[in-house]
Amino acid sequence: MRLDGFQFNIGVLGATGYIGTPYREEIRQATGAKIVALCARRMDLLEAAQKQDQARLITNDWREVVEHPDVNLILVATPDALHYEAVMAAAEAGKHMICDKPIGMNAKEAFDMWSAYRDADKKLVHFVPYWTRYSDIFVRAKEIVESGVLGDIRGIIYRWLNPRPPDMPLTWRDDASLSAGGSIADVGSHSYDTIRWLLGIEAKRVLAHADVISAPKADLGSINLAEALEYGAKPSGTRSQRKGTAFDYANIAWEFETGAVGSIIVSHASFLRKGLAPEVELHGTDAALGIDRFNGLLTLWREQGQVSEVVDRIPVSGLGNRFEKFVFPSLRKMLADGDTSHPNLEDGWRVQLFTDAAIRSAQTGQWANVEE
Repeated sequence: MRLDGFQFNIGVLGATGYIGTPYREEIRQATGAKIVALCARRMDLLEAAQKQDQARLITNDWREVVEHPDVNLILVATPDALHYEAVMAAAEAGKHMICDKPIGMNAKEAFDMWSAYRDADKKLVHFVPYWTRYSDIFVRAKEIVESGVLGDIRGIIYRWLNPRPPDMPLTWRDDASLSAGGSIADVGSHSYDTIRWLLGIEAKRVLAHADVISAPKADLGSINLAEALEYGAKPSGTRSQRKGTAFDYANIAWEFETGAVGSIIVSHASFLRKGLAPEVELHGTDAALGIDRFNGLLTLWREQGQVSEVVDRIPVSGLGNRFEKFVFPSLRKMLADGDTSHPNLEDGWRVQLFTDAAIRSAQTGQWANVEE
């Protein structure tokens, strides 16, 4: 069955936030998709978004979006703590799903969400935007891994550093009651999914140190990340300040089911900067591969002669229209033939098993098993 012309009628939750806004722009430019309904906290931003999208409905109540008779696909781009109830209601209403990561506040929520879609009475498709899988340099790195040139992968080093401006005020991402795990769940979820996808393995246990290492920040109330970044670029005046409560740094030792070991550092602290070293190092018995996304370099270190060589240079560019190129084709393919090669709610759950274990370890100071 071909579904190239299937029309996605989309309801967006968290429509005016840092994630929802660029997603909506890409959807507007994609074929076979129309934004029908929008939900967000602030009516001023919603009214502007409605004009951009020509949406039929704007509301502060996500239930109105999920229950809208013309909506067949829900896009969840809200704070982490607001995912679960909306996703479960969407499954009950028979709506397809795109849910931003981390998909829940913990692995229990994530499992329930995946199960609701897996066991639905009608076929429902779902997508979780782990975008690193679609990055050209990681696609090429996967080809190199699968060629066998590295041998048996024994060491895995990952650095996902996403520095925020030092004067950027607090947002919901700094609030442990709204964020599933701070940097561990935010960028750590991307990192762990990348390794799962690259190597086809799962972590066995982790040992984590995590903390809030950024200085106190201005508290401006309910602002979104785009507004916070704008403020941080041009600080003005003295505001009341306090520290965030969600981890903005973690250093996690990980051990995989294959016996491979290594570590991952994730951070949003302004003074831990990206691009100084390869983002990923894969150390095998025959060779090692460095993946430097920020400079577009793939470097191979071979045992013979102990020299390294740049084996590929990948142009540093964005992914383009991710919905046109990846999301909608993946969902249509799943509707047509059940393909599950794209990242989905099951992947979201398995990633959350890892992030939950890392959080437990950070809280106890002990090794924590990654377990179902």
